[in-house]
Amino acid sequence: MVIESFGPGALETLFSQLLAFFFVIVIVILIGRGVVIIQPYEQALQIRLGKYIGRMNPGFRWVVPIITEVIKLDLRTTVMDVPSQEVITKDNSPTNVDAIVYIRVIDPEKAYFEVANYRMATVALAQTSLRGIIGDMELDEILYNRDVINNRLRDILDRETDQWGVKVERVEIKEVDPVGAVKQAMTEQTASERERRAAILRADGEKRAAILKAEGMRQSIILEAEGDRQSKILRAEGERQSRILQAQGDAQGLRILALGARPLDKRAITVLSLDALKQMADGQATKIIFPFELSSLIKQSARYIGATDELEVEEGIEEMMGLDDSILGEIPAPEEVTRVREAVRDIESDIRDELAKPADKVIGEEEEKEL
Repeated sequence: MVIESFGPGALETLFSQLLAFFFVIVIVILIGRGVVIIQPYEQALQIRLGKYIGRMNPGFRWVVPIITEVIKLDLRTTVMDVPSQEVITKDNSPTNVDAIVYIRVIDPEKAYFEVANYRMATVALAQTSLRGIIGDMELDEILYNRDVINNRLRDILDRETDQWGVKVERVEIKEVDPVGAVKQAMTEQTASERERRAAILRADGEKRAAILKAEGMRQSIILEAEGDRQSKILRAEGERQSRILQAQGDAQGLRILALGARPLDKRAITVLSLDALKQMADGQATKIIFPFELSSLIKQSARYIGATDELEVEEGIEEMMGLDDSILGEIPAPEEVTRVREAVRDIESDIRDELAKPADKVIGEEEEKEL
């Protein structure tokens, strides 16, 4: 009923309005599809109807929609994980090895037109190159020379990916994991090596201890012998000085007695004899005292057989009374006796210090003397 109320002109006007509205919407959609926003870390490639137009720098850009294709490439450094793989080393040791690769696109045209997928291609190349490098090395070299592996793998990847417009900045081996049997053998080898080193160190320590002990005993014996020799020398010197002093004292006493007894007469001698008898009688011991008459009888008998009771005065008695003192020697002064005692004490102190030194210190001093 409503349609019948409109005439043919009204329908055509409505249709034209709808068509215009549709065209406007399509144009807006096409314009919106032609808008491209490129981030600061990206570069875009513009391809129109199968023809490469050029690069597009970061910012707001508009391209012809539908017939233009825009490929954005990230220029930041990207980290890619190389999957773990089992590799046979040069010494036939199965080992699981994985790595990580740091790459960056430096030429967007090559990265897109020269290779289908530069990420997948780089990872596959890293796997094959890593397998070849590990296969040329022994397990010990792999464990201790990771830097060498990293540098070699980076050089290979960088050389090969240069034609793809990709720069390999760094390669790192994440893990080298030998299989169970190899790992157990390595553990046993490490334990054996440590036991060997411990045995060597223990033997070396025992050897050094024995050497030091022997050196200490030798030094002790030498010092003891030296001390004994010095002691005997000093003891002999002391005995000699003592005998000399005692002989000089006896000689001087006899000389004084001789000079003092010469002017005595018989009465004085008699008094002295009685005094001596008095001293002899003093005490509880049993004594036998002969009277003077018996001594006179002995004296008469001596005269009968030709002995005389008086000493003959030898010629030159006055010269003997004035005997030179050089024969008796000089009496050591107290200062000289003190000096000899101090020297003896110093020598004994040095000997005790030498005996108290540790053996290693004595050895060190001998080595310094030899040098």
